[in-house]
Amino acid sequence: MTTASAPPDTKAPSVANRTAELTRALITDWQRGYLADRPQAVAALARLRRGAGREAGELPDLWSLIDLGPLHDPQDGVRRLGELELERAENAVHAALTLWAFHQQSCGDGMHRRHSDERPAGLGAAVRRLMPTDGVDEPVRKRLVRAGTAPDLVTLTRRLRDLVSLLRRDNIPLDYGLLAAQLYTWQWPDGPTAVRRAWGRSFHTMPRKPRKPADETTANNPDTDKDAS
Repeated sequence: MTTASAPPDTKAPSVANRTAELTRALITDWQRGYLADRPQAVAALARLRRGAGREAGELPDLWSLIDLGPLHDPQDGVRRLGELELERAENAVHAALTLWAFHQQSCGDGMHRRHSDERPAGLGAAVRRLMPTDGVDEPVRKRLVRAGTAPDLVTLTRRLRDLVSLLRRDNIPLDYGLLAAQLYTWQWPDGPTAVRRAWGRSFHTMPRKPRKPADETTANNPDTDKDAS
């Protein structure tokens, strides 16, 4: 992995936010189409799933599928991203999209849902929902800890894939825009520490409650990305 100094604190959040919003925009369209059983969306998810746990750019088949133009295009009042910022933002978008496609596979509900304080959908909170109401599933908790100690982004993505398979099994959604922003942050010096702290805080502050049946959640609504943030 390329080593470099982190961008100034005043700039890094804006890149993370752009990464998050691009990820959400792409997923929202695909998710709506997938839930409506539109052939193009179903085919796109099949292609995306093949990229889960692999480096961005490794599969030429995804080059024309993932439109990263908004990261490159100049915006009013927003500076152009540097080469390293672009590389890491693209890595994060790729990882989040392919993990979501794996998560969404064969699910009749939208597995991307935007996080809000009232309805937490960060990784830590989602993993907490895997726990029994009267305790902690230690093997699952250790998977979250192990993901946070990954030595590189590809390894991290593979370990997250294991967690996502459990979330898919239990029909628990995740905010993949938020995850993309965290994966962007994770690639900078001191980023892994900040992301691990965020995951831990999310895990420990999420109250353990019995999950509602899937037909009572708003995950059934294909336009799940309109929650207030």
